[in-house]
Amino acid sequence: MRHFSRYMKINVNYYAMFREAAGCSNEVVEAASSNAVELFESLKTKYDFAMCRSHVRLALNDAFVDWDTPLNDGDSIVFIPPVAGG
Repeated sequence: MRHFSRYMKINVNYYAMFREAAGCSNEVVEAASSNAVELFESLKTKYDFAMCRSHVRLALNDAFVDWDTPLNDGDSIVFIPPVAGG
């Protein structure tokens, strides 16, 4: 039995350290990732993100969601690093 990957186009927006590492503020990524964990880990490898997932908030289609939320073609995702303020 053959396994076929389902590639989707995901709109990724980068802020702060993620924007610096990726070299852009947004891009459309073609991915076979089924959830945000897989997508984040693949982008972390590609761009050498220094931050681990446990310190990052996730927004999918303008709403905060859990990391295991399924991704769909055309989704917009934002990985939000911690914000320092004072």
